[in-house]
Amino acid sequence: MQTKTNQLLGHPRGLFILFFTEMWERFSFYGMKALLIFYLTKYHFFSDTAGNQIVGNYATLVYALPILGGLIADKYLGYRKAVTFGAILLVLGHLGMAMEGTQAYYNAAGQLVQDKQAIQAFYFSMGLIIMGVGFLKPNISAITGRLYEKGDARRDAGFTIFYMGINLGSFSSTLVCGWLGETYGWRYGFGVAGIGMLLGLITFIWGKKHLENKAEPANPALLREKTFAGISKEWMVYLCSATGVFVCWQLVQYHAVVGGLLATTALVVVLFLLWFIIRQCNAQEKGQMASLLVLILFSVIFWALFEQSYSSMNLFTDRVVNRHTAWGEIKASQFLSLSGFFIVLLAPLFAVIWMWLIKKKREPNAAIKFGMGIIFAGTGFGALVLGIHYASHAGQVGPLWLVAAYFLHTCGELCISPVGLSAVTRLAVPKIVGFMLGTWFLATAGSEFIASILANIASVNTTGGIATDIHGSLLAYSALFRFLFFTGLIAGTALLLLSFFIRKYLREQ
Repeated sequence: MQTKTNQLLGHPRGLFILFFTEMWERFSFYGMKALLIFYLTKYHFFSDTAGNQIVGNYATLVYALPILGGLIADKYLGYRKAVTFGAILLVLGHLGMAMEGTQAYYNAAGQLVQDKQAIQAFYFSMGLIIMGVGFLKPNISAITGRLYEKGDARRDAGFTIFYMGINLGSFSSTLVCGWLGETYGWRYGFGVAGIGMLLGLITFIWGKKHLENKAEPANPALLREKTFAGISKEWMVYLCSATGVFVCWQLVQYHAVVGGLLATTALVVVLFLLWFIIRQCNAQEKGQMASLLVLILFSVIFWALFEQSYSSMNLFTDRVVNRHTAWGEIKASQFLSLSGFFIVLLAPLFAVIWMWLIKKKREPNAAIKFGMGIIFAGTGFGALVLGIHYASHAGQVGPLWLVAAYFLHTCGELCISPVGLSAVTRLAVPKIVGFMLGTWFLATAGSEFIASILANIASVNTTGGIATDIHGSLLAYSALFRFLFFTGLIAGTALLLLSFFIRKYLREQ
């Protein structure tokens, strides 16, 4: 039972420890991600295609590993130890990225010379980050939920506060890390991201007393049991995770291998779900599960569009958007802060709109919200197509077109992101809710991989990381964004039509 002494502003004090821990973790995560494609293409002179593939591999694995991290915390470590271990890996990974090595160059024979050791150190650092996110991301959210008793009316408000920490970290990091990295050197941007994660780790360790013992292992004695290797099960988890870092280090370099593993896993999951729906579900449950699979499938389309911001849209901003103002040049990576800014600005408005529609008994169901979100995403790319059409003679696109795209994409995110996990927990058959949550994250991982493939539609030839043919670049980006525009409109409209057939299964159960 919570007392007033362990509450702050009407919520458990632990919530604010988690708020600042997650804020700093997202600061480091998004700060690094904002610089990633530029570091690869402008410092180590990767081609657009190779750079997009590395970004895609990284993002795919980042969203796949939380499934494993959540299971290990549930069965062995407990949430506090899992978050602490994940944060330590993240600090090491982000600080490792600050060792940028020597910039690539072309020798007298015109051959590209890259610092292979620095690139491998970079890949290893990514492996640490991937594994660290896998342990931290699912389990810090789980602790947030455990701070509230079942039926506590403050729970939704608590998660809203927690969610604001995510967006505050995202907004500030892309401004700070992006500016430092592009102005003074990549090591400064990556280094500050690492310092941010270190602050998050310190915050979490210092504030663990406020978690009220709700994040401890379910069976501490199990962790102390000896394994065949003569060490405790807890240390065996850490040892296996170190091996996992090595595996991620290797995987992030091979796009085809990541794609093959993803496709194989997805096929096994789909076949199992089809068997489960046909053999284990009654008529109502079959409808619910089929409807949920539809939502998950269309979520892949949305996130494949949305995640262009860290690859093709980032390069587009750097190469052809007019970023000069009366106060100086805006760095390309800093435009990514618009997403976090618009979420903070628009989230309360969307909440008011949904509540008003609920009172009128006209709130759209999950499929309609998903359909609207995909159409918003597609329309955002339509704004970029228009911007390219009205580009200056020098091939420069006005920055307001990019602002409009981020605004529309954020509207789409607010139609889908808060609804997705809720729909999974509500529509999934109780005995496989955990499995369906894992399927949701797997689908997100799949969308990241697809996003990297789509981004390569706009790959352009570069010299030393610089696109020399501006008008050719405009044509390439126009082709990609036009394709994404029509994809969003067609997929979103298709889901709106499908919603009429599945709406009876989407009602509150």
